[in-house]
Amino acid sequence: MRRLAAFSVDPPRCSSLWRSFPVDCPPGSPSFINAVAMLVPRLEETPETLLDTLQAIERAFGRRPKAVLNEPRPLDLDLIAFGEETRATPRLVLPHPRACRRRFVLEPLAEVAPDLVLPGQKLAVRDLLACLRSAEVVRRFE
Repeated sequence: MRRLAAFSVDPPRCSSLWRSFPVDCPPGSPSFINAVAMLVPRLEETPETLLDTLQAIERAFGRRPKAVLNEPRPLDLDLIAFGEETRATPRLVLPHPRACRRRFVLEPLAEVAPDLVLPGQKLAVRDLLACLRSAEVVRRFE
């Protein structure tokens, strides 16, 4: 979170930590710890430059190129949204295409931005969460 704060004009709003059990992961995968940090990007920042920054932070924490889809990793920083920007390129899709269907994203996001309406959605995050029908198990990390 301290590293992310360096790329925000204002102090980031950070959620609690949330433990989730693996979804669409290789057998035997451990649980994950999830959180959301809401940044205010600098004026010169673009979704692509922020993605570069996030990937550099991941590498600094030992992330390696994936060998298996959804495998466990030391750090995974996803760019969920960037204001009203949308993208659909091989490198970046905004808003994140599965964010509104993942409890492990919506629970912490609802903590910091319950009234946020992601681009392309009609419902606020809190309402997306209330409507979500998912077997995912997500608990606040104690």
